[in-house]
Amino acid sequence: MGSKQQQLIEQVTSIVRSRLADQGAGHGFDHIQRVWRTARKLQSLCGGNLIVVELSALLHDIGDAKFHDGKERSKEFSIEILTQQGVAESTVAHVAQIVDNISFRKRESAQALSLEGQVVQDADRLDALGAIGIVRTIEFGAAFGQPFYSPNAEAEKTGIGHFHEKLFKLRDLMNTDAGRLMAKAREDFMRSFVSQFELEAAGEG
Repeated sequence: MGSKQQQLIEQVTSIVRSRLADQGAGHGFDHIQRVWRTARKLQSLCGGNLIVVELSALLHDIGDAKFHDGKERSKEFSIEILTQQGVAESTVAHVAQIVDNISFRKRESAQALSLEGQVVQDADRLDALGAIGIVRTIEFGAAFGQPFYSPNAEAEKTGIGHFHEKLFKLRDLMNTDAGRLMAKAREDFMRSFVSQFELEAAGEG
């Protein structure tokens, strides 16, 4: 990667860090850093344009709907930030298309992703699995008043329910072989944790 590209990554990283300084619930800048690192690792194994992968990973949650009154603004903010940095229009458009189509909730209506988009999507989904995924689920519940466990789980959303409703589906939704391999290890750990938790909650562990 050239010095200009490295400088661009550093500038965008600084902007994202600043904008997400007060954002938590498992979706703060620490999440962005992990997705960025994992995306770089997947790109080294699967290919694709590295600068597009890095920018998309850094910006994929810049306008998360959970923190903008239910309106997803990541595409809008990505275009704004990259245009201000003088990034080529083709790259801006590519990154904007990726960040607008990788979320789990949009999977039914999402446009097809490029290889770069598939890499970033896998990296984002991997961060919802394993030990990190468990911690993020607890953090999200604490921030939004959602219990991790409830004996009346059918009547309310819970963290444990989230594992079954979403997280255990992610491995089958991975785009790349490398992503699926990493997801299996993380899912196995998560399933072991949930099984033990449910035993203990039932007084059997």
